[in-house]
Amino acid sequence: MSIIVDNLTHVYNSGTPHEQVALRNISLRIADGECVGIVGITGSGKSTLVQHFNGLLHPTTGSVHVDEIALTSQGTRKAHMIELRRRVGLLFQFPEAQLFAPTVYDDVAFGPRQLKLKDSEIRERVHTAMRAVALGDDATLLYRSPFALSGGQRRRVALAGVLAMRPRVLVLDEPSAGLDAEARDELYAQLLNLRVSEGLTIVLVSHDMGEVANLADTVFVLANGELRLSGPPEDVFQRVDDILSCGLLPPPLAQAVTLARERGYSVSPDLLTPERVAEALVQARQTHHDQAIAATPPAQETPHAS
Repeated sequence: MSIIVDNLTHVYNSGTPHEQVALRNISLRIADGECVGIVGITGSGKSTLVQHFNGLLHPTTGSVHVDEIALTSQGTRKAHMIELRRRVGLLFQFPEAQLFAPTVYDDVAFGPRQLKLKDSEIRERVHTAMRAVALGDDATLLYRSPFALSGGQRRRVALAGVLAMRPRVLVLDEPSAGLDAEARDELYAQLLNLRVSEGLTIVLVSHDMGEVANLADTVFVLANGELRLSGPPEDVFQRVDDILSCGLLPPPLAQAVTLARERGYSVSPDLLTPERVAEALVQARQTHHDQAIAATPPAQETPHAS
């Protein structure tokens, strides 16, 4: 499912003394099955942008197309809005805070129940969604209180609730915020599995460039409501000065590669995994060492006195 944003501008409180331009003439395209990262500091317009993808917000000017469904300043038909919210699932920051039902099952089943599905279909969706986030479908877990689970488990339950609606696009707003390293790695693994197994288009909203580097095919960098940079992570992360001007830091690995190149080591800028960076630095250091030896003139033998 593709998303096309064309000259999107969004103004809060338009025509009032509190008018605020949140987005200015944003144009971008997200291809079907792609994983994209939308990054920027707080107030850059990230959350405002993605709330247009499922109709929580409408453009002040410009348009957003999700496949054949168009959102414009003129509004969208109610039937189209219902369909759009089935296709695009949006998980807000700290989604576990939105859990409310007495059991895990009831929380995950809430959305499908609003669709007036049969009990058998709801049950199948709950079990499938729980397996998709690696929580399984054991009754012991399904009928526990979600508040008795760990933070990482609660977040995965919230994600299962979105997946139970069978979206084609999954929008995640700061999904790893507040998680420890182990829970964050588990979440990343589940997102990658979902992309492959479900064919989802994933939109990842973050201020963490390292997080985006691990997952995204394309990065869009926002600052002050404008789209400043876009492209594959390995291209965007080379533009260190531009990233810094947006109030962000390049991922640590990208910084290491940049520093190595500034020190004279020939290291490719598209290395974004620790293993590849380590191998490249070892190889570059050895090459640098070999060149230094080759450039050293051979020592002259001291003639012996006869």
